Amino acid sequence: MGANSSSLSELPENEYLKKLSGAEAISENDPFWNQLLSFSFTTPTNSAELKLLEEATISVCKSLVENNPRSGNLGALIKVFLSRTKELKISAECQNHVFIWQAHNALFIICCLLKVFISQMTEEELQLHFTYEERTPGLYVEHEDLIEELLCCLIQLIVEIPLLDITYSISLEAVTTLIVFLSCQLFHKEILRESIIHKYLMHGRCLPYTSRLVKTLLYNFIRQERSPPPGTHVFQQQTDGGGLLYGIASGVATGLWTVFTLGGVGSKPTPQQEQSSPLANQSLLLLVVLANLTDAPDSPNPYKQAIMSFKNTQDSTAFPSPSPHAFQINFNSLYTALCEQQKSDQATLLLYMLLHQNSNVRTYMLARTDMENLVLPILEILYHVEERNSHHVYMALIILLILTEDDGFNRSVHEVVSYCYVERIYLCLRFNIYFILDKYLHTNCLAALANMSAQFRSLHQYAAQRIISLFSLLSKKHNKVLEQATQSLRGSLSSDDSPLPDYAQDLNVIEEVIRMMLEIINSCLANSLHHNPNLVYALLYKRDLFEQFRTHPSFQDVMQNIDLVISFFSSRLEQAGAELSVERVLEIIKQGAVALPKDRLRKFPELKFKYVEEEQPEEFFIPYVWSLVYNSAVALYWNPHDIQLFTMDSG
Repeated sequence: MGANSSSLSELPENEYLKKLSGAEAISENDPFWNQLLSFSFTTPTNSAELKLLEEATISVCKSLVENNPRSGNLGALIKVFLSRTKELKISAECQNHVFIWQAHNALFIICCLLKVFISQMTEEELQLHFTYEERTPGLYVEHEDLIEELLCCLIQLIVEIPLLDITYSISLEAVTTLIVFLSCQLFHKEILRESIIHKYLMHGRCLPYTSRLVKTLLYNFIRQERSPPPGTHVFQQQTDGGGLLYGIASGVATGLWTVFTLGGVGSKPTPQQEQSSPLANQSLLLLVVLANLTDAPDSPNPYKQAIMSFKNTQDSTAFPSPSPHAFQINFNSLYTALCEQQKSDQATLLLYMLLHQNSNVRTYMLARTDMENLVLPILEILYHVEERNSHHVYMALIILLILTEDDGFNRSVHEVVSYCYVERIYLCLRFNIYFILDKYLHTNCLAALANMSAQFRSLHQYAAQRIISLFSLLSKKHNKVLEQATQSLRGSLSSDDSPLPDYAQDLNVIEEVIRMMLEIINSCLANSLHHNPNLVYALLYKRDLFEQFRTHPSFQDVMQNIDLVISFFSSRLEQAGAELSVERVLEIIKQGAVALPKDRLRKFPELKFKYVEEEQPEEFFIPYVWSLVYNSAVALYWNPHDIQLFTMDSG
C-alpha cells in the first residue's frame, strides 16, 4: 500500500483537515476549497483500505460533528460540490479533467464524512447538520435543507453524465454516496418504514427521475464496464518521490494527500479486480436497496414500481395509462448479463425480483429457446450448496420454482437439464438432511421437481437413480429420527433431568418431505410410465425401501400406484427367469408399460406448486439486501460492532 502508519498518523494534525473540522466558518468562495480538493489518489478498492483511512481520521470527524452546527462547513463543502456539478456535463464533453477531478474529490470527502455522521446520529440530527444557514450580522437570511438538493444532484449526475474514462470515478462515487445515504437502516434492528431519506427519494424533486435512475443502474449492470486504468482520468503523477501532487495542487501540503494513494503506486490489482466492474456491482446493490424500500403510507415504492413495469425495447405495444415509471430496456442484453453474473447473490436476487414482479421479463425469458444458459448457472449454485450462504440457495430454489410453474418451460428445458437438475437437488437435499434439516429448503427443493414430474420424458438412468437415492436418504433419516425419538421417550420416563430435544418436530418435517417425494414418483408413474423405463428400473432395484411405508397412515394413498407398479413389474421379471441383463430388464419394463392398463393406476390431482411471497417480505429481504451491501460493496467499510440490522454470521 502507498500509505504507512506514520503518514496516516499525521492526518489529525493536517492544517486543511483541521480547518475544515474547526469552529471557524469557511465561505463557499474561499480559495481554501480549491486547495482542499486539489489532490490525486487511486480510490480505495476495498473495505480494508477505507477502514485504515477512517480510523486515522476519527478525531477529525469527531471535531467536525462538534463544530459543524456552528461553522456550517459541511454545508459549505456540499454547496461547493453542488456548484461544480452544474458544469459537469459540459466538462465531460470538453474533456476538462481538472474540473471533474475536483468535483470527484469533493464528493469523496462528503461520502466519507456522511458515512461517519450516519453511523453516529439519528436522521433528525443528521438533517440539522445539513441545514445551511447563510448569515448576515444579526439575522438569518436563508435557511435551507441540503439533503434533498444533494440527493437530487447525485441522481442527476448518475443519469445525465456520460460514462467515460474521466467520469467513471465520479459516477461510481455518486452511486456509492446514495448507498451511504440509505445506510441508516444498518443501525436499526427494526425495518425503517418512515425515513427522512426515503421520503426525499420517493417524493418531491427526486421522484421524476425514478425510471431514469432504475434504467441507468440496470444498464450499468448490463454493460459491466471495467474501471479505467489508474492515471487515465487524471494528470500524470510527479516522479520526484515527493507525493502525488501536480498542477494547481502543487501548493498543498503533501503530508495529507499522500495517504490517499491507498492501493496505488507499486501495487498491482489481482486478476479478480482486473475482471470486475466496480460500477456494475455498486449499481446493482443500489438498485436492490431502492427496490426493497418499504412503501410510503400514501404511495407505493416508485423504484419497485419501475422494476415491475419496464418493457423490452422491441415491444411496440403501448404502456398502460397512466404509467409514470415506464421505460424500455434491451431484454436480450439483460438476459445475457443475468446468465453471466449468477455467481453473485445480488445478481440472483435481481433475477428473482424480475421473474416475480415483472411479467414482461418473465414472459420474455420463458419464451427463450436457450433457457439452459440461465438454468444451468442457477443449478450451479445448488451444486456448491456447502459454499453458498443459505439466502443465495433459497433465491436459486425460488427462481426454479417460478420457472417450473410454466408447463412450456418444463417441456422445453427437460431434455437438456433434467439430469443436472435432479443431481443438484440431490446434493442440496443431502446437505440439508445431514446438516440443517430446514423445512423451507426441503419444500422448495422438491416443489420445482414436483412441477416438472408430470413432464418427465426419457429420464436418464442417473437422474432416475438420483430420484430413488433421494428417497433412500429421506428413509434413512426418518428411521434415525424415529429411533432417537423412541430413545428420548424412554429416557424421559426414567429421568427427571431437563427436557430432551423435540424429535417430533424433526419427524414431522421428514415425513412431509417423504410424502412430497412419493408424490413426485407417483406423478411421474401416473403421467408418463411408458416414457420412463429407467425410473421403473431404479424403483424395482430399490423396492425394499418402500416396504415400510406401505401401511404408514401418512403415505397409504400415495403408495398405492407405486406398490402396484412394483408388484406388476416384479411379477413379469420373475416370469422371465433369473440372471437377466440390464438390457433385458429394460426391454421387459418397456413391454410391461404398454401392457399395464392405464385405468389400474389411481388418478391424483396434478402436482402444482406456486411461489407465494410472504405477507411481510421486507422482514426477510431488507436484512438480506443490506448484508449483501455490507459484504460486497466496493470500498465501503462499516464497523461490525455498530451494525444492528443483522448478526455478522447472517447471510
